[in-house]
Amino acid sequence: MSLSSAGGGFNSRTVFSAAHIVADPFADTSPDAPAAVDWDATLAFRRHLWAHGLGVAEAMDTAQRGMGLDWAGAAELIRRSAAEARAVGGRIACGVGTDQLTGPATLAEVRAAYEEQLALVEETGAQAILMASRALAAAATGPEDYLDVYGHLLRQATEPVVLHWLGPMFDPALAGYWGSADLDTATDTFLEVIAAHPDKVDGIKVSLLEAGREIDIRRRLPQGVRCYTGDDFNYPELIAGDEQGFSHALLGIFDPLGPLAAEAVRILDTGDTAGFRALLDPTVELSRHLFQTPTRFYKTGVVFLAWLAGHQTHFTMVGGLQSARSLPHFARAYELADGLGLFPDPKLAEERMKTLLALYGAAR
Repeated sequence: MSLSSAGGGFNSRTVFSAAHIVADPFADTSPDAPAAVDWDATLAFRRHLWAHGLGVAEAMDTAQRGMGLDWAGAAELIRRSAAEARAVGGRIACGVGTDQLTGPATLAEVRAAYEEQLALVEETGAQAILMASRALAAAATGPEDYLDVYGHLLRQATEPVVLHWLGPMFDPALAGYWGSADLDTATDTFLEVIAAHPDKVDGIKVSLLEAGREIDIRRRLPQGVRCYTGDDFNYPELIAGDEQGFSHALLGIFDPLGPLAAEAVRILDTGDTAGFRALLDPTVELSRHLFQTPTRFYKTGVVFLAWLAGHQTHFTMVGGLQSARSLPHFARAYELADGLGLFPDPKLAEERMKTLLALYGAAR
């Protein structure tokens, strides 16, 4: 399969789907053991996304990075997915973090961990996404530490990177990122990093779930630096944009919405913003449901929908996270996804939903 058979990418927006991993359901493992991944199914799902023209954002939080997938597993995922991307001509960007560190770390150790991961991603030929670091959040004493660490990494990067600001609703350990719990102050520091190295920043991914703040940041970016929305609550309006600009996309919700999202962006490519919104706006209710508090467990709903849609044969997750949401949550996700026509085989989805109900003792 190649992208040429699916019409290639898009003209008006750059769009990445943060893709989930598929666990090996037959592995004899435990929640705190290294991830056991079904590589065939995991890579097949990435080919599904590429076939619709979407880019893949690899080894991000959607792939349970830091929630079951450790650095060794992420490194293997990056190598395999980057090789697959080269084989099919797909676009790929990969997360660079510091999750090989265990326990408290110094700023020097944080920087070295980032450097190790950046080198691996660059060796594969993938674009790098500098992810927010739990270790840096714990070690930094103020904005100057972020300016120093990120400045060093950007000077070292061989190609422009994406900077990722992930809010504490996705990971509580990232509270106070950029050196302040005040988002206005943190935003100033974030923008200072970019302004000092605009040639090394392809774009930013903002995951704060505040549309107004993202728009403000977007308007303050240096010329040529893109904003990739990570707002799974307000993505249609942010991608559509306004008279002063728009956001590209790097979204976890585009994992289950892949084909529909691709169709919407192709409509937008024609200049039909109303048609784009008409197709994508109805998906927001599902996205807000999947990303409801505690937001970090949205991965459970993403994998659940992949199972119902037939992209994998089971509903098992790394770390046992299939248990992180309730039966009523799953039932509502099924109803919303079915209403959007997300299931290629509605009968299969119905049968699998009945299987889950029976497992919970709720079958009729």
